[in-house]
Amino acid sequence: MVGGRERERESRKGSYYYFIVCTPNPIQHPSLLLLSVVVNSFVTMKEPTRKRRINKNEDGSSQKKKKKKGLKNILSLTTLMLARDEEEMKKKKKDMEDGYYSDVEESNAKKRKKVGGGGESGSQRRVWVKERSGAWWEECEKAEFPEEEFRKAFRMGRVTFGKLCEELNSAIAKEDTSLRSVIPVRQRVAVCLWRLATGDPLSVVSRRFGLGISTCHKLVLEVCSAIRTVLMPKYLQWPNVVGLRDIKGEFENISGIPNVVGSMLTSHVPIIAPKMSVSAYFNKRHTERNQKTCYSVTVQGVVDHRGVFTDVCIGWPGSMADDEVLEKSALFHRASNGGLNLSGVWVVGGCGYPLLDWVLVPYTQRNLTWTQHAFNEKIGEVRRVAKDAFGRLKARWGCLQKRTEVKLQDLPLVLGACCVLHNICELKNEEMDPHFFSILHHHHDDDDLDDHANLVEPEVASRSVSSFKARDAIAHYLLHHGLAGTSFL
Repeated sequence: MVGGRERERESRKGSYYYFIVCTPNPIQHPSLLLLSVVVNSFVTMKEPTRKRRINKNEDGSSQKKKKKKGLKNILSLTTLMLARDEEEMKKKKKDMEDGYYSDVEESNAKKRKKVGGGGESGSQRRVWVKERSGAWWEECEKAEFPEEEFRKAFRMGRVTFGKLCEELNSAIAKEDTSLRSVIPVRQRVAVCLWRLATGDPLSVVSRRFGLGISTCHKLVLEVCSAIRTVLMPKYLQWPNVVGLRDIKGEFENISGIPNVVGSMLTSHVPIIAPKMSVSAYFNKRHTERNQKTCYSVTVQGVVDHRGVFTDVCIGWPGSMADDEVLEKSALFHRASNGGLNLSGVWVVGGCGYPLLDWVLVPYTQRNLTWTQHAFNEKIGEVRRVAKDAFGRLKARWGCLQKRTEVKLQDLPLVLGACCVLHNICELKNEEMDPHFFSILHHHHDDDDLDDHANLVEPEVASRSVSSFKARDAIAHYLLHHGLAGTSFL
């Protein structure tokens, strides 16, 4: 009996400790400070000794019931106090938040009023935009800005720049929103041209035009895409019958070789080593020539007598030879499938190309005859047109000289835009700054392959017996009509 009473007393103490541990922090709920004291007093007051417990009669059991009832009342009171404190804390937190956000809105309203003049559109502006200075571009837009400086910055004069913006307006123009004003079309085009012309990092372009780096990157790709979609079909296409007749006459005046409709060359644009297929883009020839590891993509182009591109094939890895790039090009497939009629005409290429029914290349074997030497001289004059065109292309658009930041999948888009812009400048007779001609000669050394460095046997280089005979006939025609061989006299 005694042991049972002691266990009951210990159990009652345990309930008190459980109550104290499970209740919230009294510091957060001040009403519990008094409650904990009351519970402690209720449990411990008049703690009966062991002797008094033994002699207790039936009045003790009734007293026990009263204590249990009192404990239940205390627990109910605790629940009510907790609920009341919880509501008060929620209300207080809500008041604090409302006060904070009202202060923030008031502060933002003052800033909007200061920046935007306090109009209705200013009150809707909630997006924070970093303020940048576009003072340089604003100076460029002024009428007193020197024309030479404008041409040096954008590689074309104001008139050509204005027409370019008009032609691209429908493709790149945007509308104002409630968040910000739209970037004008002229500034969009200027960002792209500056980036292509200088090859500067996007961080430099951002500071120059007062725009974000990601915005500049997006603008460059958008304008290049518009150039490919809108302007490439107009300014870079294979000539029609009338155009081919004029080109034949001009090339014959240059070299004496009849029926030449284009000069073809494959150039390389340096890139950062890609993460995948690194060996495919490794340029062994340029690495050995410059004693520096080089990765590149190819640009195969056919130009007319003015140096204007009539066909391009862009983006194949730099490890591919010229004949491999030719076989991958759309020009080769169109000529092979009859989609492009090249019968009776010639596209002049270098030693790296095969001799085909429509591709005319120099003699490559050793111990050339006088007639063959004379023919190679005249072929060189036609090839010089393509070399000069690629030299002006790279000198005018400096991004082609540096390892670009553009992603590999976006590079054909950018390079194609450079070729289209080159054609526009050539057709508009835009003059190049004399400083760029030093870069022009430098890139001649890179693209002009030594004939003896690519010597191959004629049987390997040629793929048509008829083209062999046609080349010999042209060589004899040039020599016997006094159109070649003058350097030997």
